[in-house]
Amino acid sequence: MKAAIRMEALKTQGRKIWLVVAVMMGVQMLWAAWAISNKDANDLVQGWLFFLYQFPMLNCIIMPVIAAVVASRLSDVEHKGQTFKLLETIIPANRIFDAKFIWGSVYMFGAALGQLAIMIVMGLMMHFGGPIPWGALGGYLFFTLVVSLTIYAFQQVVSMLFINQMVPMTLGLMGGFIGLFSMFFPQSMQKFVLWSYYGVLMQVGMNWDQSTRVVDLYWTAIDWSGLVLILVFFGLIYTIGRILFIRREV
Repeated sequence: MKAAIRMEALKTQGRKIWLVVAVMMGVQMLWAAWAISNKDANDLVQGWLFFLYQFPMLNCIIMPVIAAVVASRLSDVEHKGQTFKLLETIIPANRIFDAKFIWGSVYMFGAALGQLAIMIVMGLMMHFGGPIPWGALGGYLFFTLVVSLTIYAFQQVVSMLFINQMVPMTLGLMGGFIGLFSMFFPQSMQKFVLWSYYGVLMQVGMNWDQSTRVVDLYWTAIDWSGLVLILVFFGLIYTIGRILFIRREV
């Protein structure tokens, strides 16, 4: 397995995948800077809650795009050179699938860590109220990774099964917009949409008074049933996708 992962790392040299991740993190950072630029001292008291509410919503678009790009870039080399069959002569198909997932997960983990760094640095610079909520930030990192890796597993399956990489890229873009739109649905309906789980597992809720236009953010209970469901989705997607790829190579 180490050899398979190392091979994936070598194949991605010079493909500038990290640049894509960095650009998307830059977009998120610029958005965060703009979002808090007009906040007064009273608003900044709830700064940590504001970020923990807004970042998951933005992730509905940002992270599926990253997952689609990473999965596509890790698979298009074999598709272009028609080398999946050749690779299988030296590495079992199941290890090829696992190695691509592990190496792709590194990029997804890096993106999630980048978001965490943006929140902490900007929170300290803007003097958000109260101490850094390390527990909530750790929960954010964990939930973001769980959802992102599930979406990445889906994107990897599609990228490895389809030669035309416009198919997985289109699905990634469409999924992101569907996930963002589904945030307006009841949470019970959101659980049927894979890309909406960034919202399902949010730790912060919002009350908005239409008459006064005052926004109040508050901590919410974690939806543990949602976490269980997304883990089930991950297991099903990974297992079924792996089987489909292995059988396709036979």
